[in-house]
This record gives sequence, structure tokens and C-alpha cells, in this order.
Amino acid sequence: MERIKPRTLSGFMELQPERQVQMEKIKDVLREVYSLYGFTPLDTPVIEASEVLLAKGGGETEKQIYRFTKGDNDLSLRFDLTVPLAKYVALNYGKLSFPFKRYQIGKVYRGERAQRGRFREFYQADIDVIGDGQLDIINEAEITSIIYNTFTRLGLKRFVIRVNNRKILNGFYAMLGLTEKSSNIMRTVDKLDKIGAEKVKALLVEENGITDEQADEIMKFISISGKNSEVLSALEGYKGKNEIFDKGIEELILVTKYLADFGVPEENFNVDLTIARGLDYYTGTVYETMMLDHPEIGSICSGGRYDNLAEYYTDKKLPGVGISIGLTRLFFVLEDKDMLNDSMVTAPADVLVIPMTEDLSYAIKTLAVFRDKGIRTQLYGEKKKFKAKISYADKLGIPYVIFIGEDEIKENMITVKDMESGEQKKMTPAEAGEMVKEALEKKTADKVIKE
Repeated sequence: MERIKPRTLSGFMELQPERQVQMEKIKDVLREVYSLYGFTPLDTPVIEASEVLLAKGGGETEKQIYRFTKGDNDLSLRFDLTVPLAKYVALNYGKLSFPFKRYQIGKVYRGERAQRGRFREFYQADIDVIGDGQLDIINEAEITSIIYNTFTRLGLKRFVIRVNNRKILNGFYAMLGLTEKSSNIMRTVDKLDKIGAEKVKALLVEENGITDEQADEIMKFISISGKNSEVLSALEGYKGKNEIFDKGIEELILVTKYLADFGVPEENFNVDLTIARGLDYYTGTVYETMMLDHPEIGSICSGGRYDNLAEYYTDKKLPGVGISIGLTRLFFVLEDKDMLNDSMVTAPADVLVIPMTEDLSYAIKTLAVFRDKGIRTQLYGEKKKFKAKISYADKLGIPYVIFIGEDEIKENMITVKDMESGEQKKMTPAEAGEMVKEALEKKTADKVIKE
């Protein structure tokens, strides 16, 4: 029989066991934080009918979609978690309570060119709040506090959430008589971090057909910077010229006020007029989250407010606000930058029980004592030499090994070895369980990310 060479497709990531544990820990932290804010978990199908998934259709999205037929069915793999959410809310509108707050962590698929840090299959972690007809702006502030708490709990300290409001941008471009070109202008300005101010100005004139004077006004506007209070104060000078602009300033002031009330330190968020988000459906507050020491990475969490989530599926007006973390890409970056905490416990078990006798009854009872205390415990039952058994525990990074021989059975005791220090102690299973549990609580308090 001809052997097939095992391989993983380009753009698809498989992790070693210890790295997979770290990935799962990150997902656990996300679930814990999202649940604290009253979000409910949601899981939608990976495969949808193409006509449903591609209701908006067109552009790069349709080119990158994984689309196939099965019998008479035209099917596609989901390319994000937002479109399936829109379908879900429209389909279940009569059964849901609004505002509907959901989180979803799941794989999505895009058939783009695979390259370093850019995947074809990857996890997204999304949260959204959907309103019925209207949605209070307090949600736009709370979303920012969720971003802050999520990354803080993961172990990040040096990051900033950049906040803006699309109404301010739309109103400003209306003042310049550029409403019809505003979307293209915002996409151009969105490239500022990548190509610099000089090239952005050149593109504004050459590709968007605006005058040098208009380009100068745009560059002057988006260069307003400083403390949040200073930026907001500078924006006051533009008030009274456009109603949408004025509304945007009111919302931005309110969001920044509430952010302080939510306990988000000012050093972790700032008003940034360059933030627009490339998608047209954003209508209010928009967010991008950057790692201060690694600006080259770009945004690690982004999103914003939109006015009508499910317009392609229902005539109900369903405004919302949401964010998305590209989890697979973020994990790759953290690993690449040596920011994953390798001191945290990534072993599949906390304790390995090694019986030294033929009769395993006492060892089995010992397992129950530890597992009843919530300690992950594994029995090594293979008939191998002692060195191989210890090597197994060492290779997996299991923190504690328990030896059970004839002497331990006679005395109703066990011998516990701390694999890190090498120290061995003889004690009862109950005493050992308490000791190990207390030690593990300190170890598991480690953050996933180190800085």
C-alpha cells in the first residue's frame, strides 16, 4: 500500500498540545469576561445556503468565499460571524428578548492568499448588542470597557483603544461638499498608519478627485491629537456647521465620559480622528485596539456601531454595536513576539499517579480523592521501566507525581513528588490533595500573556 505523506493545507493552523492549552485558556478568559457583562453564547452553522450568506454579496468577499454544491444545494462556508448573526436575529426575532447580547467564538473561512500571520481558516471572537428599533449609546461605551477588561485579564497592559465616531467624519466631509466621496476618502485615510500622511494626501487628490485645498483640510482635521479633552475641545471649533457632525461630537463626549465611569484608564483609550473602519455600515462609535509596543501588528480588536444589522433579511430595524477579535492571528502574533507565558501550566494533567504494585485498587481510590477536589489526575498504567514513567511526566510538564508502593499501601499514605523542586513528601491522599490544590491555585493565576 502506498503511503500518503501527511500534510496540513497552507493557511490552516495546527498547534502543539501545550500551545493548544494556551489557546483554550485565552478562549476561556474571553468567555468569562463576556459572561460577566451579560452576554449569552451563540453557535451558528459553519455552512450556510449561499444565497443567505451572500445576501450583500459582491466585492472581495465573494471572491474569497469557499463555495460548493452538494446535490442541488448551493452552499458556502461562513466568512465571518456577523452575517450569520444577522440571519439568526432575523429568523428568531419573535423569540428573542432585546437588547439581544451574544458572544460567539468560532472558525471562519476565507480563500485569500495565505501568508505569514494571514490564515484561510481562523477563529474570530465576536460580541454584539442588538436593539429592536433603537439602542442606547451606553452600549457603545460599555463595549469599550469590555475590550479593556478582556485584554487586561489576558495579561496585556500596554495597549490603547482608539475611539472615533463616524457621524463626525460624515459631517465633516459634508462641510467640504464631499458627501458622495466620503466612503472612499475614509478608506484612504484608514491607510494612514501603513503608508504615512504624505502618501495618503497624494491618494486623496489622485484617486478621489478632490482639490489640494480640500486634501489639506482633511489632513489638518485628522491630525488633531493630544489628550482626549484637548481633541474634544478642538472639535468644538467645527460645531454649528453641520447637524450630523454636532450629533457625533455629543455622542463622542458621552462615550468618553462613560468610559471613565466604567473604570477604563485614560492611558488605555484615546480619541483618534483617523479611525474610520473600512466598512460602510458603521454609523456611530468605531474602535480599533493597538499594542503600543507593536504598532506594526495593526488592530487586534475592532468594530463599531451600525444602524441596521439585518436589512437583507427583514424590514425590522435592528441597530447594534459589536467588536471582533481575530483570535488565530492574535495568537500567532503573541507566539511570534514571544509574549505567551510558558511558565503557566499547560500539561494535560496536574498529577500523575504511578502505581508500583500489581494491585491497582489503592491507586484507583487515590485518583478519586484528587478528582473529587477538581484536580486533573492521570493514572500511568503502562508496564514500563521507572525511568520511562518519570520521563513521561517530565516531558508533558506534569507538576506532581504520586508514587504508590507496598509501604504506602500498608501505611494508607502516598508519596508526592514536586517535579519542579524535586522535593518528595509522604502524606495521606486527603492531605496531598489539599496541598496540591493550594499550590495549583497559585500557578493557574498566571496570565496567558506576558509583557
